[in-house]
Amino acid sequence: CLCVPQGLVCTNVSLKPGQRLTVKGKVAPSAKSFVINLGKDASNIGLHFNPRFDAHGDMNTIVCNSKKVEEWGAEHRETVFPFQKGDTAEITFGVNQNDLTVHLPGHQFTFPNRLGLSVFDYFNIQGDFTPQSISWE
Repeated sequence: CLCVPQGLVCTNVSLKPGQRLTVKGKVAPSAKSFVINLGKDASNIGLHFNPRFDAHGDMNTIVCNSKKVEEWGAEHRETVFPFQKGDTAEITFGVNQNDLTVHLPGHQFTFPNRLGLSVFDYFNIQGDFTPQSISWE
């Protein structure tokens, strides 16, 4: 993994169906939004996970999407919002054959694997969230 000005970028993660990636970190006290991307590379994102405290016209909403060769898909909005500014948060992404399961504090949902990826090699975090630990199994 590399820390870059835009956040944290990991390549060659090799997450396969049946595996999980858990991210623990701290939400900035003045957070507007943060992003966690999982995919093949920066142009092919299987899951764009974007909790928005107050960004792009959304308040306390999780927006998910996918990007295939720079083309964004249809946005999916999740109204359960378990994040608090200034708090720590733990998010687990489970990779399945046809979708990804997102485990949040007290809530979970699935997002389809629109790109049909069999391996998720790329992972990045950006925005108002500081990762403290990342683990996969």
